[in-house]
Amino acid sequence: MKLVLKFAIIALLTISSQNVIAQTKTIQGTVTDPSGFPLPGASVNVEGTQNSASTDFDGKYSLKGVNASDKITYSYVGLNSQTIVVGGRSVIDITLVQTTQNLNEVIVGYGTQKRTKVTGAISTVGSKDIAAVPITNAESALQGRAAGVTVVNGAPGSNPTVTIRGLATMGNSAPLYVIDGVLTSNLSGLSPNDIESMSVLKDASTTALYGSKAFNGVIMVTTKKGKKGPGQLNFSTYIGSQTITKRYDVLNTQQYLQYAKDLGSDLTARAAEFGNVNTNWQDEIFQTGLMQNYNLSFSNGTETSTGRYSAEYLKQEGAVINTGFERYSFRANNTQDIGRLRVGSNVGISFSTINPERNSGGRTLLEHAIKMAPYLPVYNGTNLGGYQGPSAIDGNDAENPVRVANLGYQKINNLSIIGNIYAELDIFKGLKFRSQVSLDYYTGKDHTFIPSYSDGSYHKQAFSTTNETNTQGQTIVFDNSLTYKTTIAAKHNIEVLGVITKIDGKSQNLIAGSRYNISDEIDQLRYNEGNLSSANYVEKNIGYIARINYDYDDKYILAVSGRRDASSRFGANNRWGNFYSIAAGWNIAKEGFMANSVFSTLKLRASTGTTGNDRIDNYQYSATLLADYNYPIGGGNAPGVSLGVASNPDLKWESKNDRNIGLDFGLFEDKFTGSLEYFNSKSSDILFAVPLSASVGSAGGGTQIQNIADVKVSGYEITLGYNDRKGDFTWSATANLGTSKNEVTSLAPGVTSVLGGPTARAGLENFSRLEVGQPLFYFYGYQTNGIYQNQAEVDAVFGPGQTIIKPGDIRIIDRDGNKIINSSDKTNIGNPYPDFTYGLNITAAYKKFDFNCFITGVQGNDIYNANTFDLKGMNRLFNASTEVLDRAVVVNGVVTNPSATLPRAQGADINWSSANQRYIEDGSYTRLKNITLGYTLSGETFDSHFSNIRFYISGQNLITITKYSGLDPEIARADTNANSAGIDLGRYPQPKSVIFGLDVKF
Repeated sequence: MKLVLKFAIIALLTISSQNVIAQTKTIQGTVTDPSGFPLPGASVNVEGTQNSASTDFDGKYSLKGVNASDKITYSYVGLNSQTIVVGGRSVIDITLVQTTQNLNEVIVGYGTQKRTKVTGAISTVGSKDIAAVPITNAESALQGRAAGVTVVNGAPGSNPTVTIRGLATMGNSAPLYVIDGVLTSNLSGLSPNDIESMSVLKDASTTALYGSKAFNGVIMVTTKKGKKGPGQLNFSTYIGSQTITKRYDVLNTQQYLQYAKDLGSDLTARAAEFGNVNTNWQDEIFQTGLMQNYNLSFSNGTETSTGRYSAEYLKQEGAVINTGFERYSFRANNTQDIGRLRVGSNVGISFSTINPERNSGGRTLLEHAIKMAPYLPVYNGTNLGGYQGPSAIDGNDAENPVRVANLGYQKINNLSIIGNIYAELDIFKGLKFRSQVSLDYYTGKDHTFIPSYSDGSYHKQAFSTTNETNTQGQTIVFDNSLTYKTTIAAKHNIEVLGVITKIDGKSQNLIAGSRYNISDEIDQLRYNEGNLSSANYVEKNIGYIARINYDYDDKYILAVSGRRDASSRFGANNRWGNFYSIAAGWNIAKEGFMANSVFSTLKLRASTGTTGNDRIDNYQYSATLLADYNYPIGGGNAPGVSLGVASNPDLKWESKNDRNIGLDFGLFEDKFTGSLEYFNSKSSDILFAVPLSASVGSAGGGTQIQNIADVKVSGYEITLGYNDRKGDFTWSATANLGTSKNEVTSLAPGVTSVLGGPTARAGLENFSRLEVGQPLFYFYGYQTNGIYQNQAEVDAVFGPGQTIIKPGDIRIIDRDGNKIINSSDKTNIGNPYPDFTYGLNITAAYKKFDFNCFITGVQGNDIYNANTFDLKGMNRLFNASTEVLDRAVVVNGVVTNPSATLPRAQGADINWSSANQRYIEDGSYTRLKNITLGYTLSGETFDSHFSNIRFYISGQNLITITKYSGLDPEIARADTNANSAGIDLGRYPQPKSVIFGLDVKF
């Protein structure tokens, strides 16, 4: 009986298994995006099993061994996953829609908001646009892509200068960066591959919640997160080269020797001593630099948790010798749902090494290169150090730029940790509490070692030097917020937010240097013949925030916010500041009378509000002292101290009142989109360091921070877009334009003007000026009008008898007509800030090919080309532009070549000793910033191993249209202050680059 029962069970199991096998089937179909475009590389997975597939280039898939009761999950990065019960179907076509956040929401301060309810000015750049251009710093992704945002790039590893809606302050004009809720000052440690989107908050309606930090605008960065569905492994890499092709046209050896004779120096024998070489010093300092990047990321998710992990290695050799940038970056983003509690973390770590462009004697490498005598060779093995430089006989004190760049080394090592941990609790329906702790931690070591050398009598060092600066700091932010959302009577939507935020920051610096007279092999700091200094600060800020958002049926929108801030950077008299915003919007497209119109989107919005600024050094309200000042006492020098920063207990917040009016529109289901903006702001009580006179006890260099000025800024922004995503050939285009105009409206009593700019030296005295009725820090100098051709022309202006100005000198316009050229004749000769910026981005795809073309530019700005001063000033013997060969030649008091545009050599001091119109050039340019052609491989061989594999070739900065005579019109500032903008002191030019890349999804 038992035997019969066993056989019966076996038979039953066999029949059941055969029935199960008979019930499995193959599911086929196509996965598309919302516009019907096929999605290659989409994941198709049977839930709870290892049975999965990926779509091919045409979005098609085939999945075997599927049961009717199985659930299939379809997922694609950037789109909502969708789960389907198989049932009786054998063909399942799926259309994945964009994630709610990407489609309907934008990131704003302390949360997200539906696009239809946004009342402020926000520009967003998505991950596709960011990935379209291979970049080393994330800020560059905004260049030309966000209306009203100006981005100027510099040397490898340097932070780009970013300005939002023009200049509204005189100090640090950089925006606030917020990475996943973490406040930071730049994006240097963040890989562009990790960014999901960047939102630029431009008006008070969107920035007021950040109060004291948001004066210059806010850039919200959202990094990529894990998504529900099967794991996705991505690998991308590129390799390429970059070079600087443009050169200043300078004199060769033969021309230089004749030019030197004209200036009274016969250097023929000196040139013969070195074999009459002809060194092109610009070619010696420029090189072809290699670039390489490798990025690996993995993301996955379940119903209760998500995670994404990435690692990147970037190495960039500069286009200038011995410059470069190397970075290792890692990121981990995680979320976990535990019932009504959600916890998460976002952590990014980066290690970087910068080889900066080195300078010496206050001159950049380029300045040395264009001034060096061409008959001098680069190397000389008989000299200590192995380089050749000028001696007194050469009459030229420029330094060998190759020696400056290559002898010894300078390295800047940085560590950055930026991250947060948070917890969100749904207390009950609509009410949510969130607590977050954020950390911005950094360390830096700037180490320089220079061995002994002697390349001529002008430049030598009999000892080795070691200098090091160590910096360490951190900012910890504690945020606690309570959010309540509710809907009343189905149409009244209300959201209330309350936040308490506390910022604790601290930093310490240690600066040390020493000499070693015995050996060049010892690169260590030592006590003997050394110097040591240190500094540290503590910064604290606390803010109380409230916001109320209301809308009626998504048609009529009202948003009100307020923030009260206290900053330790001000004294007790004015430590607190209050900021607010009020905004309203009308979704006209949702009105009944618009039901059959071509408008799919039509929204009118307006806002007003205030933000504050406390971006000054710490403790400026208190007096400081300058040490190591010698006083003449009893016929000798007595060491003492002098006043540094004078105290100002009444120091108070800068404040800015913003007004913005905007119109958003979309036609034919948003096939055509656009927005129009008008903004007008007034900055009051602007903070600036005013120089102190010696009469108040300052030894020179002393300052007092004061609230000295009011400034107004206004402008327009236009963004237009077109999308055509039907058929084999698809394309889209976006264009934007932003204008900006600023003007100083008032200065503090007793202040008539303020001068700033580069370190004073001949021809480059402080000429950036602040004055009522003028733009911030316009160029201040003499206007010119040709060259005096004969003595009669000189006498007609100055009268007979004066002996300073002669024929062949520059004709400086005597504005007051008193026949004396002095500071009263100076005026506005240029504005470093553009009238408008613009960008055009075109993307297209045809079957397996994709294409991107990106053009950007600025218009209406001026550049003070200090290199022109060096090349055409002719005040002393340096190498010069070939144009000096056609300079004015004077014989018997008459210019013999009246068509000459350059004055006589070594003429009157006024020709070169002061800023004048000769050196001002139009800085406008249009640049092909990027052009990329890609090809995606597909077919049975590839589809069985990869979700997606794409090759591309990309070029950056290949074409630049400009009238500027310098190497590059994109001039990086010498520092973070606005008064150094637009001054080209031989700044690092933007190179042309060609890159080959590969993107793979597994």
